[in-house]
Amino acid sequence: MNVTIYPSQLSGTLNAIASKSYAHRIIIAAALGNNPTNIHLNTSSKDIDATVECISALGAEVLQKNGYITVSPIKVSKKDIILDCNESGSTARFLLPVSAAVCDKFSMTGKGRLPERPFTPLIEQMRKNGVSVDSDTLPFSVSGNLRGGNYEIAGNISSQYITGLLMALPLCAEESRITLTSELQSSAYVDMTLEILKEFSIDINKKDNSYYIKPQKYISPKDITVEGDWSNAAFWIVADKICGGIKINGLNYNSLQGDMNILCAVDKTEIDAGEIPDLVPILSVMACAKKGTTKIFNAKRLRLKESDRLMTTAKMLNDLGADVIQTDDGLIINGTGKLKGGKCLGFNDHRIVMSAAIASCICENNVTITDAEAVNKSYPTFFDDFSFLGGKIIKSETT
Repeated sequence: MNVTIYPSQLSGTLNAIASKSYAHRIIIAAALGNNPTNIHLNTSSKDIDATVECISALGAEVLQKNGYITVSPIKVSKKDIILDCNESGSTARFLLPVSAAVCDKFSMTGKGRLPERPFTPLIEQMRKNGVSVDSDTLPFSVSGNLRGGNYEIAGNISSQYITGLLMALPLCAEESRITLTSELQSSAYVDMTLEILKEFSIDINKKDNSYYIKPQKYISPKDITVEGDWSNAAFWIVADKICGGIKINGLNYNSLQGDMNILCAVDKTEIDAGEIPDLVPILSVMACAKKGTTKIFNAKRLRLKESDRLMTTAKMLNDLGADVIQTDDGLIINGTGKLKGGKCLGFNDHRIVMSAAIASCICENNVTITDAEAVNKSYPTFFDDFSFLGGKIIKSETT
């Protein structure tokens, strides 16, 4: 689907959608609990749906009604378990070790760019601790139960590997230690994991660069709410900076979500993206809306996302009339305060599509974005909310 957006000013009030990052963690923890858990989840998405479908395939019962989902614990009974992660990297990397801890045989598949994304560091550690995985990239066939023990993994490739192990290892009969062999990046995501584990009575002892994990049981808190999503609120925060008059309700200003840093990063001209990689596309739009040069660095991991986000962010903005230069690990944006508009590619990447939509607010002419349906991955109602704020959109099917 393509969308064409006519230049317009946005204003109004929205309710923040549920945090995708928290939702993944809470849903999986609930599936590992001792009793059913009621989860208040005001919105879903393709990624969250992928996690729900995977825990259901593992034997959890999931009931959805009126903004709540109730997750009953996994009862593994099926012989042929297939986990379809769709395009969700979080689903795959969290559930690969978790599933190996709760069942002795399963398959895992994925779509889009997910089969191209790396899993090797996680798989290597699982192979050393009782699990057979027949490939280093999706699809996988997995057999053998995960054992506790010593795990060594880099902290600067994907925090999702660490989250997956932190969630899985308490289920093992042996004590475990995860040692980081490099500095941890996107540390806020690991902090979020530890927070949710604590909600389910799992205690992890962190000392220096290691996590110490004893065998434990997940205890359901009975009721839990998924807080608002700062990652997706970031698009409206930038739109407010450009247009003024936009308010977002339902955000936790004491949140552990790293993307809450949008509040300070939005005004910077030198941005270290090591802790906020998902904000790079929309911060690049903000840089175009200002006069002067903005440098974004420490973002090399973005080349391994749903698209090569350094390349696709630069291409999308340059097609709209920007002056954006790629570096090895970032972007240099020479902002003029406005863009021409035109047609740009969405690259089947939700954050590129949404960033392009916000960029239309500083464009002189219409903006046409391809692959607009990519927003369904994290924010299916994005264009509805864009229209509610006064955006003028025409949708057209591609052939």
